[in-house]
Amino acid sequence: MNNQKALIEGLIFLAGEDGLTIEQIQHALGQEDKQSIYKDMDTLKREYLRMDRGIELVEYAHRYKIVTKEFVYPYAETLFQQEKPVHLSQAALETLAIIAYRQPITRVEIEDIRGVGCEVMLKKLQARGLIETKSHLDTVGKPLLYTVTDAFLDAFQLETLDELPELPEHQQEDDLFHEE
Repeated sequence: MNNQKALIEGLIFLAGEDGLTIEQIQHALGQEDKQSIYKDMDTLKREYLRMDRGIELVEYAHRYKIVTKEFVYPYAETLFQQEKPVHLSQAALETLAIIAYRQPITRVEIEDIRGVGCEVMLKKLQARGLIETKSHLDTVGKPLLYTVTDAFLDAFQLETLDELPELPEHQQEDDLFHEE
């Protein structure tokens, strides 16, 4: 496979904070030779070690993830702490609404409702301080539980979540947030 390294990189990036095991990568690629996968991942790690790269490939608990290098954090903090009016995309508003009405809620539950992946959106909303993780769901994998923050209430000029508008009768929460 000439582009195996690029495929591995793309798959790990798509997995986001969950990361991937070597077996998951092996299965996705239909590759029986683990050594060639390890070789490509070692090459990626070395490429990311260069100082002109802002990300790196790490392994935690046998899961491979692409993360931001430490030197980027002060700049990211500046970027996301700028005082600016809250301007949110339709996708961000949908994700926030789901979390506000259904919290605490896992990423997978949000994705089931929206029908699309939302990991990047969740990271952006967390970086803006509009959502946070409170705990983990007590199930296999211990997924994170997302809730809205006080900054969310401030941004939308709410005292409490009880002030959220009621859903129209023909779109009650059960209909709006559950698949048929």
